[in-house]
Amino acid sequence: MADKTEEAGGVHFPFPFTPYAIQKDFMAALYQVLEAGKIGIFESPTGTGKSLSLICGALSWLRDFEQKKQEEEERLLEARADPLNDGKGQAPCPPPSCQQSPGSPRAAGEPDWVTQFVQKKEERELVDRLKEGQVRRKKREERLRQIRHNASLKFAAKRMRQEDEETERLLRLSREMLAAGTGPEQLAWGEDELVLAEYESDEEKGSASGLDADEDDLEEEHVTKIYYCSRTHSQLAQFVHEVQKSPFGKDTRLVSLGSRQNLCVNEDVRKLGSVQLINDRCVELQRSKHEKKSVVEEEKPGRRRRLEPRATCPFYNHKQLQLLRDEVLLEVKDIEQLVALGKEARACPYYGSRFAIPAAQLVVLPYQILLHAAARQAAGIRLQGQVVVIDEAHNLIDTITGIHSVEVSGSQLCQAHSQLLQYMERYGKRLKAKNLMYIKQILYVLEKFVTVLGGNVKQSPNTQSLSQAGTELKTVSDFLFESQIDNINLFKVKRYCEKSMVSRKVRVPLRGPPLLSSVRLFSWPAEPPNALSPCSPCGSSPGAGRGPSGSLSQPLLSSLSQLFGFTERYGAVLAPSREQPKLSGFQHFLQSLQPGVTAAPAAPAEEGEDRALRPASPLMHIEGFLAALTTANQDGRVILSRQGSLSQSSLKFLLLNPAVHFAQVVKECRAVVLAGGTMQPVSDFREQLLACAGVEAERVVEFSCGHVIPADNILPLVICSGPSNQQLEFTYQKRELPQMMDETGRILCNLCNVVPGGVVCFFPSYAYQRQVHAHWDKSGLLARLAVRKKIFQEPQRVNQVEQVLLEYSRCIQVCGHGGHALPQHQVCRAAGEDGLPGPDPRRAIRHQKDFASIVLLDQRYARPPILAKLPAWIRDRVQVKATFGPAFAALRKFHREKSGSS
Repeated sequence: MADKTEEAGGVHFPFPFTPYAIQKDFMAALYQVLEAGKIGIFESPTGTGKSLSLICGALSWLRDFEQKKQEEEERLLEARADPLNDGKGQAPCPPPSCQQSPGSPRAAGEPDWVTQFVQKKEERELVDRLKEGQVRRKKREERLRQIRHNASLKFAAKRMRQEDEETERLLRLSREMLAAGTGPEQLAWGEDELVLAEYESDEEKGSASGLDADEDDLEEEHVTKIYYCSRTHSQLAQFVHEVQKSPFGKDTRLVSLGSRQNLCVNEDVRKLGSVQLINDRCVELQRSKHEKKSVVEEEKPGRRRRLEPRATCPFYNHKQLQLLRDEVLLEVKDIEQLVALGKEARACPYYGSRFAIPAAQLVVLPYQILLHAAARQAAGIRLQGQVVVIDEAHNLIDTITGIHSVEVSGSQLCQAHSQLLQYMERYGKRLKAKNLMYIKQILYVLEKFVTVLGGNVKQSPNTQSLSQAGTELKTVSDFLFESQIDNINLFKVKRYCEKSMVSRKVRVPLRGPPLLSSVRLFSWPAEPPNALSPCSPCGSSPGAGRGPSGSLSQPLLSSLSQLFGFTERYGAVLAPSREQPKLSGFQHFLQSLQPGVTAAPAAPAEEGEDRALRPASPLMHIEGFLAALTTANQDGRVILSRQGSLSQSSLKFLLLNPAVHFAQVVKECRAVVLAGGTMQPVSDFREQLLACAGVEAERVVEFSCGHVIPADNILPLVICSGPSNQQLEFTYQKRELPQMMDETGRILCNLCNVVPGGVVCFFPSYAYQRQVHAHWDKSGLLARLAVRKKIFQEPQRVNQVEQVLLEYSRCIQVCGHGGHALPQHQVCRAAGEDGLPGPDPRRAIRHQKDFASIVLLDQRYARPPILAKLPAWIRDRVQVKATFGPAFAALRKFHREKSGSS
């Protein structure tokens, strides 16, 4: 459909079709919020074109802002270049982005000539900065223009990639030939001088060590941009596709950000699976890019220092990253397209996308990157003077709370203590005094954490039964006092962990190749002659290094234990329930060698459990808990959960004031927009988030619009009792009663008989959803429902939601009836707060001619204070039904009429 240009509030908004009236109002209000530097809370139900309104409204403002800024800069440069205006006239006003902040330290008693000199100096510096900015902008525009119109550049880059691939293939074959041999032949005296040293061409040296020198070419000045974030990658991908279809799709420099797990194209790294392992390996490869590790052989006359080549990532190459960065900026791409481009260009999409951030106009990223200060810094995000749009912001407060809440188990505490203690025992004599001091402090803290749970770090957490069971809630100060660590400066410990990266030194490697390379470099203990045989695992003969009973001798066992990554002393610690990932073959080998220790079988994974989320180092996870304990006393609480055994017990930091982490965002940004389909009650955002973050009430702007559907296309009902007259009240005290779950099931069966399309059920929590699902399965209700509807259940882990939604979409395609109607299916979802089921009507209506019924199963919804929390377009149409009969009749009539008319 041809693009149209709509005018609202005196501003022209390009749009792919004729917008609804509420879309015009939305874009005009959004434009004013960005122009005035306000905080906007925008509520627009799903189905009203909220994404397109955000895109066209925000990018229209950015278009005008860039144009005005460029005109002002040109006017200032022309004024400075005019010889007739050499200090005689009024100096032109600098552009807004370059103006000095008020309250500059200009002394009142300075002579005029000093003031004039300083002013002219500042003007010259400003002009120089503007000229440099113009040069950089023109160079970027010319570079992108050449890539867009010059196919020979792409061909040259492709040929270079093919040459690199062929070189890498030949090197791999050479290494395989060397590895297939039985080892180097013993040389006669003096012959080692004839052996060629390790060779690196000038290009290889440049690619290995020259990236830092060339990173100035990759880094550009940050232009004014819009950061758009949402909850899931599928939502972000959908937004990017909307940008591609919009009138701004061809001219916008958009960058999609994601994690290494989503963007890595190095198969050797991707197959590690775990997020933390992928991150660690990537960082290690980048260090290898800039370092050379030397291995000094035995001190003998005539011996030379040999350089041991370290593995580097072939996708981290300056020239290819530069090309990928420009390709990213050339046209709009989502995550999948970015990964495909990275594979084709043999360049890392993770770093390529980050190098593209400064010049980008629109950056699309998940919540976790934007809302966490350390993640922002790692990604190279600068919020000063920028615009942030947070979509699906109805759960923003919970999201911030969840990101900054940390839980550590007793098992993790014991693992971390064991690993760090062995690390200190192994390398203590090589460490400086300060390192030892901090390591001992961390060990002391870990021991006290285990003690406060009622355990002992010297015993296996799986075998320790706790005398006390239950849950305690404490302030941060009370927890520190009870743990007897109130005399330790956790701020310094936190900084030490960040700077020294001690948790990476003691991490547990879970894959074979890094361990095998460690075997080659390890200084083995002295063994009797003929104790090693190249035919045995790790070069050992069947009896080498073993004691009388066949167990490993202690020196060799100790060496293997260090090589294993300072793993736990207790075999049982290696297999805590629900936490133990599958052991590699080498780890099983190490365990089998320890006398008296049997490798415990890995616990079966919980259905849908994601092993990739487990950290590679428990100490790395505990660092987050230590950082959380530096939060102000009034802003958080610590929950001590003591279960049957120490391994099942835990310490959890719960953030109570999300504003402390959101304050930096609203302070640095030019404007912030919180958008969602349902933003009620807005008072929660004003009071819990914005006011506590220091935002003045005058800076907050609210916008809310109704739905585009006719009033009679929606039927919201509050049902106070079920078919057997059971009162519906899902409080914590009553919702687990069998009769309450049975009554809910009877209502659902009746609804499925009259609703022709899909049914979405919302529960107060995931735990209650699972409980009800299990109860219905046992009673046979699920089997009866399955006759009418195909049932999907939303998993708790975010990364598994995508798969369920994909299957849900397939069901729609297979079973769809055409028109508006959904297929015969039902989805169980968890939502809501404090025991009250949370309705999410945004999922039910998608366009102007759609229709839906919304059923609220709780008599408390009939109370005015609760009704007031609903969106106005629902609240004004709600019908309260005291009994089930009239409600069922109204639903049957509504769907019969609407299905017939559609």
